[in-house]
Amino acid sequence: RTSLPMRARPASNGMNRWLLVSFIGFASGIAFRSFFAFGIYFSFFLIILGILFLLIRHTNILENVGMSFLFAGIMLVSFGLGVLRFDVSDIAPPLQEYVGKNNIFTGIIVDEPDVRENHTKLTFKITNIGGTDVTRPVKTLLIAEHYPEFIYGDDVTVRGKLEMPKNFEGSDLGRVFDYVSWLKKDGIYYQMFYPKVELVEHGHGHPVKTVLFALKNALMDSVSRAVPEPHASLVGGIVFGAKHSLGEELLNAFRATGIIHIVVLSGYNVTIVAEWIGRMASFAPRAVALSLSAFGILGFALMTGAGATVVRASIMALLVLLARATGRIYEITTALLFAAFFMLLHNPHILVFDASFQLSFMATVGLIYLAPHLQKYFSLVPEKFGLRDFATATVSTQLFVLPLLLYMTGQLSIVSVPVNMLILAFIPLTMLFGFLTGVFGIASFILSLPFAFITYLLLAYELKVVEIFNALPFS
Repeated sequence: RTSLPMRARPASNGMNRWLLVSFIGFASGIAFRSFFAFGIYFSFFLIILGILFLLIRHTNILENVGMSFLFAGIMLVSFGLGVLRFDVSDIAPPLQEYVGKNNIFTGIIVDEPDVRENHTKLTFKITNIGGTDVTRPVKTLLIAEHYPEFIYGDDVTVRGKLEMPKNFEGSDLGRVFDYVSWLKKDGIYYQMFYPKVELVEHGHGHPVKTVLFALKNALMDSVSRAVPEPHASLVGGIVFGAKHSLGEELLNAFRATGIIHIVVLSGYNVTIVAEWIGRMASFAPRAVALSLSAFGILGFALMTGAGATVVRASIMALLVLLARATGRIYEITTALLFAAFFMLLHNPHILVFDASFQLSFMATVGLIYLAPHLQKYFSLVPEKFGLRDFATATVSTQLFVLPLLLYMTGQLSIVSVPVNMLILAFIPLTMLFGFLTGVFGIASFILSLPFAFITYLLLAYELKVVEIFNALPFS
């Protein structure tokens, strides 16, 4: 859902119909290849067969050839391209000869540390092994101690044993979690458990990401000084996408009440950020305001780690700005398809192995097509504070993601609708005052206190709602 002042409507013309067919074919090809591998020539066969169907339809070689040949041709070509894209990305990992052996690895920390309760996860790109440079740098997941601490862009030396990740039984549902493919979607092929990590030098990351991550850490430190735990960590998840553990007990409470999406950044958070940036830039000339909004959205996406949900929402928000700049009607279905297509083109592994991409895409489809039809059934819900919109949005998204959630977790939150109605109306204010707490806290702890007090009250209310509803035996 976007509250930006832009006309948006589901696409319905003929061009968008064939665009949808092409996207379905492309995505289906990726999904097929995610489970079955018949070699790269299989994709060429499908593409050539599809082109043959299109030529027959175009040249009328066969009599009474209808639209079915056009449909089949487009589907086969796009399906084959999907298979081909996955084939190209599914490169066999190097460094097999080093697996199971202790060695000295040199490389860079290429992502923010993911701090958990008992350990820290570091994404480490190997560039040198035992003094010999590798031909292709390879990402490895390090399960490390909390201390010493490392940051993005650190050049480090790692002493330990390189291991291949293994699939495992991931839940009480008795299914095996494809951990290998889940890591591969992030380009990670190996892992190391509690190796010895030593700092060589700071400052080897991308300069833009380095600055943005440093800014986020400074804001988070500022919030932590003024707001107690677990409220400060919750601000980190809602506002900054910070990877700090809230504790398994609190996370389970958020899952049970159907409000877990506020802890990790979602498209809703990006919408709020885009709206605040647009308001703050409204004083500037139109072109300048749109440019500031675009750079703000891009910077926010990078600063928060550019997860699948945030990238999808950011692309759609940028398309809103493009539509506004060109005076065109914002076709939200077309925007969603373009966002999904370019994300799959960049990384086809996310379609099957990234739950956040799947849930975000399905939730958005629910908001586009189901929410407008549900409005009439919520006439008794007051419109004040946007409660009716929150109720409609929650039910429509829950209905669309419910089959996927039940398959993934086996868990259904009965209380998600009232909890979302009671909490989501306050999230924009929580984000605003949480951000202001961090900004003013960098300058002065005293200046941040008024904003920190309001932030604490908002968070305390939201946590209390979760606590009450989580205590219900049927939640």
